[in-house]
Amino acid sequence: MAEQPQKIEELSLEKVMGERFGRYSKYIIQERALPDIRDGLKPVQRRILYAMNLDGNTFDHEFRKSAKSVGNVMGNFHPHGDSSIYESMVRMSQDWKLRAPLIEMHGNNGSMDGDPPAAMRYTEARLSKISGQLLKDIEKETVNMVLNFDDTTEEPTVLPAHFPNLLVNGSSGISAGYATEIPPHNLGEVIDATIYLMAHPQAELAALMKFVPGPDFPTGGILQGAAGITEAYESGRGRVMLRAQTAIETTRGQREQVVVTELPYEVNKALLVKKIDELRILKKVDGISEVRDETDRTGLRIVVELKRNADAQGILNYLFKNTDLQISYNFNMVAIADLRPQQIGLKQALSAYVAHQREVVTKRTQFDLNKAAKRQHIVAGLMRALSILDDVIKTIRASKNKGDAKHNLVNAYQFSEAQAEAIVSLQLYRLTNTDVTALQAEYEQLSQAIAGYQKILNEPAELDRVIRRELQAVKQEFATPRLTKIEAKVASLEIDTSVMVTSEDVMVMVSHDGYIKRSSLRSYQATDVTDNGLKDEDFPIYAGPANTLEHLYIFTNLGRLMYRPVHELMDSKWKDTGQHLSQDVGLDANESVLAVFKFKTLDQGGNFVLTTSDGYIKQVSLNDLQPSRTYRSRPQNAINLKAGDAVVLAVDYLLPEQIPFAEIFTFTRQAYALHFALADVPVVGAKAAGVRSTSLKNEDTVAATLLLTSEQLEAGPVFGIVTQRGAYKQMSATELPLGNRARRGLMVLRELKNKPHRIIGVVLVDDQVADLQIQTDSGQFLTVLPQAYPIGDRYSNGSFVLDTDQVGVPEKVLPQKISPKSDQI
Repeated sequence: MAEQPQKIEELSLEKVMGERFGRYSKYIIQERALPDIRDGLKPVQRRILYAMNLDGNTFDHEFRKSAKSVGNVMGNFHPHGDSSIYESMVRMSQDWKLRAPLIEMHGNNGSMDGDPPAAMRYTEARLSKISGQLLKDIEKETVNMVLNFDDTTEEPTVLPAHFPNLLVNGSSGISAGYATEIPPHNLGEVIDATIYLMAHPQAELAALMKFVPGPDFPTGGILQGAAGITEAYESGRGRVMLRAQTAIETTRGQREQVVVTELPYEVNKALLVKKIDELRILKKVDGISEVRDETDRTGLRIVVELKRNADAQGILNYLFKNTDLQISYNFNMVAIADLRPQQIGLKQALSAYVAHQREVVTKRTQFDLNKAAKRQHIVAGLMRALSILDDVIKTIRASKNKGDAKHNLVNAYQFSEAQAEAIVSLQLYRLTNTDVTALQAEYEQLSQAIAGYQKILNEPAELDRVIRRELQAVKQEFATPRLTKIEAKVASLEIDTSVMVTSEDVMVMVSHDGYIKRSSLRSYQATDVTDNGLKDEDFPIYAGPANTLEHLYIFTNLGRLMYRPVHELMDSKWKDTGQHLSQDVGLDANESVLAVFKFKTLDQGGNFVLTTSDGYIKQVSLNDLQPSRTYRSRPQNAINLKAGDAVVLAVDYLLPEQIPFAEIFTFTRQAYALHFALADVPVVGAKAAGVRSTSLKNEDTVAATLLLTSEQLEAGPVFGIVTQRGAYKQMSATELPLGNRARRGLMVLRELKNKPHRIIGVVLVDDQVADLQIQTDSGQFLTVLPQAYPIGDRYSNGSFVLDTDQVGVPEKVLPQKISPKSDQI
């Protein structure tokens, strides 16, 4: 017995997977997800339309159950799940998805709210009237037919498509390695552009865009971004903004409401209404009192009712930016052209359609010509037979049967087989003189028709004239006014904080150790002012009134800046500690809050003045320290510290009009003081270290820096100086004459050989200072009343105010401002 041939082939997994997936990808691309550039249909859509047309389920017949059409498609042409076929059928019937729906459906075919359609056993469907233009002349051999999946019948590879469906209805799909997003367009505009391109094959894109300025979505809306449209029509890819059609209306009681009458394409209305209502409930935006969906049979209508005195335009801008009232639409015009997926532009899509129509009309004309020529041949035979009727009858009567009669007629009178067949099949009533006249008239008509067909086939201009005439007829019957308004530029959305935040007066506190909070005035007034929730060793850097629309700038001793809008601060009771800054940004172990500034607006201008312990000073503009997008989690650098152990001693802020007249006083630990004008300090960037403020001796550091405005200088400022030995001295600013920056300055304490005094802090003593709190290294606080001490000269060392052996060495001097009364807040 002969050996059986080996049927097992060894292949690598990579080769098998690559080859199988390649075949699968090609099938998905060509046979499922992407539309054909000629008729704008995916295979399942084409099969649905063809099957319904084949079944006579057209616009001029009664509706039939959708399940019947789905079954026909699935059994004859599309061997896939019935759900995918029905979903495609439903989409082609939805007038908010297609600009010219291809199917009419009775029953629930879904909604803009995302509701699913009823099951196919409940709905009824038929082809729409405009679908007839896609299928017209398909019986005239105008398109190529191929065998279906089981070789039992044939299906078209493309439809004749007597209007540019690809652009009119658009397409959307995802395949293997490709995706497409072609927007719908206005039928009349696209036809006008097609006719123009036929007459001007070399037309530029700009000329075509005079007819097709952009997409025309079935849901209307406002399309912004002419540059994005041009880019998309040029390359196939582009991005535009699509926003809802809205209006601000005034209602009774002088309240306003935002009314939405058109939505962006494919936006789910129910989810949009829910999103806006969530913004109201969560108080993300202040001023919305109610959101209602008032859509009915007369049209779409969403009403956003506003509170009294609400900023209607500001709220609308916020909704545009944070909801689907405005979306970005991305063109990705991919279609199957020449049996492969291609990125297409407007001109390529129209050119491919024109070429397809020329081919379709040529094949139709050839079909009609052949049919007319055959009929004319028959008519000529009948006319000749009637002219020799008696001989023809005699010959037929002498024949044995029909076949013999045909044979005898061909041999005796030189009729053709087709003519002989027509003669022997002729009915007796046709032998009248009237019929002879009718045949002569038909022959003349056929002659004229044949001449017309031959002219179309032989003259390209006549072919284009036919196509143009048919396109104009489609436009006249089916064109509708444009729904989508096009605007050249994308509108900028400026959102005022007051739109998102309720204006409320609160109390804010930021502590030295980094605790921050805001409390209601009610909580503050119901609590003892000293009961602020801080630890004994901690103390407030800022504690005062603020509004939720204001902004805080928080500087640390390491030169870092943290921005916090007041409305974002944690709402706590005044007696609670609050939230620590490190929960968001992280503070170093040796980092503490140095200064806090409150601003109503961040565009008011002005400069910050920062000084460091290693003798540097800088001015930096408020505009250079604007908050970044990551302000919640990452602090900004306000100054670059040169020395590793250097710290920022002071941060001050001056308005633009204060800067030219301000002056600086620096005090070093070894008791040197220098007085110079702020104008000597240049304005630099946020990352700069600045310039020298004072010239330091070895091992000397800056102990304090005071910035005084012209008003403070005119008041005759007095400085309070505290030393490490517990001495306190008051000295007039006049003791320090105005000099230049980067000098050593003058001594302000008498130098002792044994236990010399070293300055640990200097404060400005004015009528706003109630007392001074001196903090020692043991954590104790001692109070000094400035009024109880005289003003000394530059050479005195002041008076001892504490015993360092008992309470520790002084570390900080904290001026306590006069607290405002609760009824003044």
